[in-house]
Amino acid sequence: MNTKTGLDWKKLAHSRFFMPIVCLLLVLLVNVIQTPNFFAISINNGVLYGYLIDIINRASELVILAVGMTLVTAASGGQDISVGAVMAVAAGICCQILSGGAVSTNQLMAPMAIAILAALAASALCGAFNGFLVSVLGIQPMVATLILFTAGRGIAQLVTKGQITYVRVDSYKVMGGYIDACLIPTPVFIAIGVVIVVNLILKKTALGLYIESVGINGSASRMVGLNSTRIKFLAYVILGLLSGVAGVVASSRIYSADANNIGLNLEMDAILAVALGGNSLGGGKFNLMGSVIGAYTIQALTTTLYAMKVSADQLPVYKAIVVIIIVVLQSPTFQKKVRTMRHGKAVTVNAG
Repeated sequence: MNTKTGLDWKKLAHSRFFMPIVCLLLVLLVNVIQTPNFFAISINNGVLYGYLIDIINRASELVILAVGMTLVTAASGGQDISVGAVMAVAAGICCQILSGGAVSTNQLMAPMAIAILAALAASALCGAFNGFLVSVLGIQPMVATLILFTAGRGIAQLVTKGQITYVRVDSYKVMGGYIDACLIPTPVFIAIGVVIVVNLILKKTALGLYIESVGINGSASRMVGLNSTRIKFLAYVILGLLSGVAGVVASSRIYSADANNIGLNLEMDAILAVALGGNSLGGGKFNLMGSVIGAYTIQALTTTLYAMKVSADQLPVYKAIVVIIIVVLQSPTFQKKVRTMRHGKAVTVNAG
């Protein structure tokens, strides 16, 4: 009986969801200690209110980015640090079209569908640019995406003419707010929709298998007939497209395009979500739902740090510490040393 229980715990510890869930539970536990009414949910003004609702709502953009970042990490063994800037570009284009070039508008100057499609097309183009540099030219992902990380917000500023463009129209606020009498924020539905669509694509097609194969060994994948260049390129285009979706949602929340602040530091959160999801930052096999859990964990961590009076400027430092710890724990060298220590202790016990 004890042996069976031990085996069950061993299987649980090696589960792909073990680390993400443990991290999430730890963060929630800290929140409960800090705020006793953390799990309390109420209905005010016809909508749900509470810390949990706020975390789920505010994490929506991060969930969308984490999904795309997972595919890029798995395929290329690197990360895209330009996603926040691409969000700003998409938001700028969308709001600029809707406002007709004006700084502020109270009515739509163009159909919303056209503005959103233009924003998504631009963000997909940004993803294609990054994908070309990585997959075709063979530039290291972090270096390749550094270009748009640096220039992206400048492009957004050019689009909006250096000003914050406001779209004060209720229909545009829906994507970042609420649908009529619905209790749940719209961004939550958008994030869930993105997860479901991408998950279905990965399961109903061989794309997921191809991405893992290329990430594990690109040379071997080419030998069996896979076009590793095209697969990496597609992963970056998907991430660019999802960054555009996140950018439109973020601009809808504040009914404006603020090139300096939309998506700021979200690239680091997305990378951390992928790492917390139990995915290797070196590429290969990936756990999409683990990254989703990781995204909610990051948002819960952000809420916790704010509750502990940590300023917004200091947040990246604490998150960077978490990233370092996770990367070290995932390091093959570190894991090998841990196994060696365990083996040494086991030998000592048996000898005794």
